[in-house]
Amino acid sequence: MTTHFINAEIDLQESPAKLNQEIEKELEKRGTPLRWAVTKVDTEKQKAHVEAVVVEERNLTTNS
Repeated sequence: MTTHFINAEIDLQESPAKLNQEIEKELEKRGTPLRWAVTKVDTEKQKAHVEAVVVEERNLTTNS
């Protein structure tokens, strides 16, 4: 298991519920989100900046 700190840029959505779904969808591409926060909103570019910590599961095989 490995943790990663992620910075992501997400398009702003019509509603907060849709924004949450888009953020979680993007983070799940990189692992299982432990926590995330919107740290900045760029209204000019219509982007939300997100910082997150995700866990990536690794399957380790052993040689006998």
